[in-house]
Amino acid sequence: MTEVPQDDPYLWLEDVTGDTALDWVRERNAETVTELTGVPRFAELRDEIREVLDADDRIPYPRTRGEYLYNFWQDAAHPRGLWRRTTLESYRGPDPEWEVVLDVDALGEAEGENWVWQGAAVLRPGYRHALVELSRGGADAAVVREFDLVTLSFVDSAAGGFTLPEAKSRVGWIDEDRIYVGTDFGEGSLTSSGYPRIAKEWRRGTPLDEATVVFEGKPDDVSAGAYHDPTEGFERDFVYRNPDFYRTEEFLRTPGGLVRIEVPEDAETSVHREWLLVSTRSEWTAGDTTYPAGALLAARFDDFLAGDRDLDMLFEPDEHTSLSYEAWTRNHLVIATLEDVKSRFEVLTLGPDGWSRAPLAGVPEVGSADILDTDPDVSDEYFLNASGYTQPATLHRGVVGGEVEVLKRAPAFFDARGLTVEQHFATSDDGTRIPYFVVGRENAGPTLLTGYGGFEVSLTPGYSGTTGRGWLARGGTYVVANIRGGGEYGPTWHQSVQRGQRLRVYEDFAAVAKDLLARGITTPARLGIQGGSNGGLLMGVMLTRYPELFGAIVCQVPLLDMRRYHQLLAGASWMAEYGDPDDPADWAFLGEYSPYQNVHSGRVYPPTFFLTSTRDDRVHPGHARKMVARMRALGHDVRYHENIEGGHGGAADNEQLSFKWALVFEFLWERLGDQPPTG
Repeated sequence: MTEVPQDDPYLWLEDVTGDTALDWVRERNAETVTELTGVPRFAELRDEIREVLDADDRIPYPRTRGEYLYNFWQDAAHPRGLWRRTTLESYRGPDPEWEVVLDVDALGEAEGENWVWQGAAVLRPGYRHALVELSRGGADAAVVREFDLVTLSFVDSAAGGFTLPEAKSRVGWIDEDRIYVGTDFGEGSLTSSGYPRIAKEWRRGTPLDEATVVFEGKPDDVSAGAYHDPTEGFERDFVYRNPDFYRTEEFLRTPGGLVRIEVPEDAETSVHREWLLVSTRSEWTAGDTTYPAGALLAARFDDFLAGDRDLDMLFEPDEHTSLSYEAWTRNHLVIATLEDVKSRFEVLTLGPDGWSRAPLAGVPEVGSADILDTDPDVSDEYFLNASGYTQPATLHRGVVGGEVEVLKRAPAFFDARGLTVEQHFATSDDGTRIPYFVVGRENAGPTLLTGYGGFEVSLTPGYSGTTGRGWLARGGTYVVANIRGGGEYGPTWHQSVQRGQRLRVYEDFAAVAKDLLARGITTPARLGIQGGSNGGLLMGVMLTRYPELFGAIVCQVPLLDMRRYHQLLAGASWMAEYGDPDDPADWAFLGEYSPYQNVHSGRVYPPTFFLTSTRDDRVHPGHARKMVARMRALGHDVRYHENIEGGHGGAADNEQLSFKWALVFEFLWERLGDQPPTG
């Protein structure tokens, strides 16, 4: 293990908006832009990607809210976007008649702000009131402003409208005159991770400082909050605290006080009408039965609170199949699973003899599909989107037990003729089989490998016009590794590599790279890798532990300094995933792989490109800044680009996004492609 220096010479780069740090950023940006944008291919890449992002014939994905389908839309004329709505009848046509609800570009211009849309919570039933969240430059922190969906205007605070200043707030409707709010109320109101610790009930027309406290978490919790279930006949209120990223204590609010929902803290729960659903993340014995990790269980909510532990197991995992999620319609439960990383759907219906099962009709055989929306208060309608690596998306609308219609088809953004999709399995150092997908043509050019490996996030096959145009259509091969740490095979696939077992994640990714080489799909000089956030940490470890396997590395919005990650922005919330650097036992394994502490002189590293965002208030830009500064001082081949806006996504609009991806692909083609490298 590498010892941690007592003084970090690059701590000054953690000053996000400090003049000296930003001067350094601008110098690095100028160097990178000069290097990568001075060739015709860059402009071609940027313009082709921008065409994909702004295409008028993209699918405008809807969300049902009352009588309308709502959609948020960005294009060349509206880079910050339009919140708009239409009817189902109009949506079915080739050119729906959209009513603009909010023009974010016009709002930003009128108010002199660089607003970025963060979403809206609409009150149901009624669907007149909305809580709109807008951030400056794309940060997680946002302002909250009430919006009237009849007058299509903001409700001024002087007129009783709910408004909150910029913060990482959590808000939700109780009724038209009350909301639950967690925000920065002042000293002591946030957790050590920077999220709300206190939940209050705020009544319209009263000052925020008079809002009533309904629940408080602990200072070292990740977060705490409250929410209301408005389902008619089943109205309920809940409060919760998250002791860490994977544990939750949840309570029902009753006139007599809080009633704990007695499930394991690492289980996930949801309540719909009379039902409680429990997704287990570890083995759980309830009553006389022991249920496995990764199961989905159902109980009648009131009976469960009364002590009944008669649970129905609606899903039981096996070696190849895991639970992805579930979605209620009015009379049915749709269960989405992954079978060797391929989407499957089943409809469960409660009858006199218990739960019956049937496949969800009309689901196409493609790489992956997702239930995008249901309206469980009203109907058995669902919207399902399906796509594959070479198959553009198709949006279906169905009613359980009825017909399935194709509502929209996305255009093909690249020529997929001759492309094949294959799934292979690599063997990791401990013998575990690691699946991965290879998309490409015979005798293709360089290979780009990506992965994530954390937080139980699954990477499933899906269509990307950006990757298609920037990489596949130009002759590249694209590979997605489903390494441990994700959720592809359920919670144990993730839990087996948490904290002290983290090195297995990196061994998995290296095993996939080695398998690509052994199969003759590529060579080290022609193999590039790319990942962001936790996947950026993955890239940093590949750089420092397995540099000989790769010809180029792209590392985006990354964690890299694992000695200080828990002290930067939201980092403390991830200690359940990685460990506590202040605990010597934890630092013993963190220090083995922390990229910032393990980059050295005297080693040959592949050319590396780090990208991040000044406005990323989730993963601190100091990680990437300091790594680049250290690598430059050691004489390594490294470049850097930091977008001043963009938040954790790295870009605030399609212009910035296309520019960022053009930089990435130009770097990869320059270093891995047929032409000799420049610069």
